Amino acid sequence: MQDRTVVVTGSTSGIGAALAAAFAAAGANVVLNGFGDAAEIETTRRGLAQRHGVEVLYHGADMTLPEEISDLIVETERRFGAVDVLVNNAGIQHTDRIEDFPPEKWDALIAINLSAVFHGTAAVLPGMRRRGWGRIVNIASNHGFGGGVNKCAYVAAKHAVLGLTKVTALETAGSGITCNAICPGWVKTPLVDRQIETRAVRDGLDIAEATWRLLIEQQPSGRFTTFDQLAAAALFLCGDGAANLTGSSITQDGGWTAL
Repeated sequence: MQDRTVVVTGSTSGIGAALAAAFAAAGANVVLNGFGDAAEIETTRRGLAQRHGVEVLYHGADMTLPEEISDLIVETERRFGAVDVLVNNAGIQHTDRIEDFPPEKWDALIAINLSAVFHGTAAVLPGMRRRGWGRIVNIASNHGFGGGVNKCAYVAAKHAVLGLTKVTALETAGSGITCNAICPGWVKTPLVDRQIETRAVRDGLDIAEATWRLLIEQQPSGRFTTFDQLAAAALFLCGDGAANLTGSSITQDGGWTAL
């Protein structure tokens, strides 16, 4: 990834931060994006740049706003001359039954988890086509293959992201551009930690037992997918070994979708 430029949306924490760090370690210039404490973001940005000898910028685009997504890409191209890799990672979650799902939550979730993928992809493709090279990596989910109770908006968005991934791949086939999706199962994030804590309280379990039950119900390996594993998959998709891999979905879910 030496001298490549990578934009990772939603990269100030969690999976996105791990992905950004992995690309920086591989020699890429990186543009961070997301919300959070300004001082903490600056510490992260400066640390990545110093540790890996690359340029790391931060752009605070709100991924619900198409004009700010466009500005994120325009500013990156102005600074570095190109966006070689776009990782569409930004996402949010809300759970509720369909009839109780607040419309504003539906709109926000669809905007960030789905529409932002479209707007970012549309913004980077002209430059990638001119240069004859580009990689788009969509962080989807195993929920792109099946349903989930109380997750109507999330499941709808992730199914649509997989469809958009395929269309992008077909429209760019043979151009030097690829588009693929990574579909994690359970990943140890603050959101999952809260689900474990809720289950522990509800069922009178300790955290270890609640964690095991959460995993084994749907993830046969009984292990969380790690940030490092997701980062390795993203790097693979951007390397020469995946030059003819496009329109695919890599599942990292411990066998969840094999059930």
